[in-house]
Amino acid sequence: MFTGFPEETLQFFIDLRFHNNKMYFEENRQRYEECVKAPFHAFIEELAPHMQAIDPQMEVRPYKCLARIHRDTRFSKDKSPYRDHLWLCFRRAAEPREGSVNFFFELSPRDVSWGFGTWGENKPMNEVFRRRIEADPKGMERIIRSVDFAGHDLAYYGNTYKRMALPDGVPETMRPWYTLREMYIGKARTKLEWALEGDIVQRVLRDYQEMAPLYKMLRGCYNEAQLND
Repeated sequence: MFTGFPEETLQFFIDLRFHNNKMYFEENRQRYEECVKAPFHAFIEELAPHMQAIDPQMEVRPYKCLARIHRDTRFSKDKSPYRDHLWLCFRRAAEPREGSVNFFFELSPRDVSWGFGTWGENKPMNEVFRRRIEADPKGMERIIRSVDFAGHDLAYYGNTYKRMALPDGVPETMRPWYTLREMYIGKARTKLEWALEGDIVQRVLRDYQEMAPLYKMLRGCYNEAQLND
């Protein structure tokens, strides 16, 4: 049973930041397994049945959901071999990470965050999304408005096309959605100490469930784009 991330999880990240090399990591691999990987896996397992209630095809195997501690440094100026934070994401099994529709959770020594959205830009999905807004702007707006952003302290983030024209019939209130390039919705304000408490699972789950209508809306757009590919 998950009872919160131990303080040792954060301490491991801090230590790794200042000793980011293979020798140190190998000497502290057991710490990583016990203080980082194990609690993250337990957290995922607690959420797993609820995520599959949102989408039965959701990937919930911990080793598939949790990011690797090893960094891909091939195209980065920063050659530090390990991350000093970790995240997980719930997306459909076997789907590529890029452009996927997913729920995420991230923990670092500085903060904790979670939300839902797309991993990077997905142009085909966005084109379907815009067509659906044009075809049924009121219906799409109704889905968006069904999410209690204020009550759950959720905020919209993402990049939009600055000069994209809004077609006739699409309300001005839909402009941020119609012109999106990539987007995610996340918890606006969090406290790091929440991650150390057992009810972090319930906090995250309540927000995930509130965002579920938007997940299903984008999920439908993603599926249609795949069929048209």
